[in-house]
Amino acid sequence: MNQFSISLQNAGRRFNRDWIFKDVSYTFTSGNSYAVLGPNGSGKSTLLQLLNGSLSPSSGKVTFSYQGDNLEVDAVFKHISLAAPYLELIEEFTLNEVIDFHFKFKPYKVGLDRKQLLDLLDMQTHRNKLVRYFSSGMKQRVKLALAFGSDTAVLMLDEPTSNLDTQGVDWYLKLVQQYAQDRLTIVCSNQAHEYSFCTQQLSITNYK
Repeated sequence: MNQFSISLQNAGRRFNRDWIFKDVSYTFTSGNSYAVLGPNGSGKSTLLQLLNGSLSPSSGKVTFSYQGDNLEVDAVFKHISLAAPYLELIEEFTLNEVIDFHFKFKPYKVGLDRKQLLDLLDMQTHRNKLVRYFSSGMKQRVKLALAFGSDTAVLMLDEPTSNLDTQGVDWYLKLVQQYAQDRLTIVCSNQAHEYSFCTQQLSITNYK
């Protein structure tokens, strides 16, 4: 198993003079699943951006470790898969092109290729369709399949079932069972069905 850890030491983030959260000391490690909880607007997504290296803390520090060695922040992205509502797909690409483009940067999980990913999505008939014509639910499925299907040590999910119907939620939970094992998994959510499998919980409201 790829050992990955993310450690926050008294980490905080503010915008202008307002602290979103502060004094977070917490370590996330491989093989565990974490739910980051809090109401809308509480700072869950901001914390996730600290954890994936796309934001730096306003106070304290974040350290990343892979196989026991410290990682520079600009090397973190290749170890992380992310699915989030604010992540955009390239609308001018077909589904095939989106998949091929994504996997230029991340390897497939063992046993997967483009055809099998299309089978997983049940979107074979849409493979040559421009993503701009997809429904919001179809786009969300694509984002999730790309994240789960990438062979990365870390899986980060922000509101993973947004825009999914009941059938889509069941599909998401099957992905969790198949592709989230042995990874460091972090789910930002305020809906229990999205994080029911998580073994640890961190409430953002404890760090205001």
